[in-house]
Amino acid sequence: MTDISLLEGLATTRAIRRYTDDRIPPEDLQKILWSATRAPSGSNRQPFRFVVLQDGPNAREAKRLIGEAAQAMWSKKVVTDQYEQGSGTDHNSPKAKMARTMQHYVDNLHCCPVIILPCLVRYRAPNSMEGGSIYPAVQNLMLAARATGYGGVITGFHHAVEKELRPLLKIPEEVFIACTVTMGKPKGRHGPVRRKPMGELVFEESWDLTPSWAVDPEGTRFTSGGPPG
Repeated sequence: MTDISLLEGLATTRAIRRYTDDRIPPEDLQKILWSATRAPSGSNRQPFRFVVLQDGPNAREAKRLIGEAAQAMWSKKVVTDQYEQGSGTDHNSPKAKMARTMQHYVDNLHCCPVIILPCLVRYRAPNSMEGGSIYPAVQNLMLAARATGYGGVITGFHHAVEKELRPLLKIPEEVFIACTVTMGKPKGRHGPVRRKPMGELVFEESWDLTPSWAVDPEGTRFTSGGPPG
């Protein structure tokens, strides 16, 4: 267990895409998933479910399917977001570094220690508010992983192979597969995340009216939004 405060965890939980080969012991998975199940949900219905994929036969096949989907989706994104143009031609640019990180990630996704599919058991027709009953649980999952010395990243790679995953994992049609979370022991490290300045993101009374108190703590580092240029 890593000794960090809640606020420190919120400010330092990064997307981790490189993992060691270490397995996540059952006792750590228990802590992480228990924290995920403590999340709030609409009317306290607790409709969230978590399909955990490690190294069983179904898990290996599901990882293979998701891994192949990830490679195909990333290959398309390299072209549409022009990762091999502009600053991407500079080996040391942030854009090129991100491209290498993502390529390594999708190439090795099938053998990451754990993949978790957070799901929502629907009790009514799909609507714009239902994410409020599953995504808080996903954030709990990520924070609990950070606190126990692990890391992960939220993706949507399952979408391309959902028709194959459902019968393989016996996921009912009325269940919404919210995302794919890969998880493991980081090869790198967590650290302060970079985001836009708080003053660009927080308004008071009116859109685009920044309150005087919307000031980042001293030492905060920033980055622009969207894919690298």
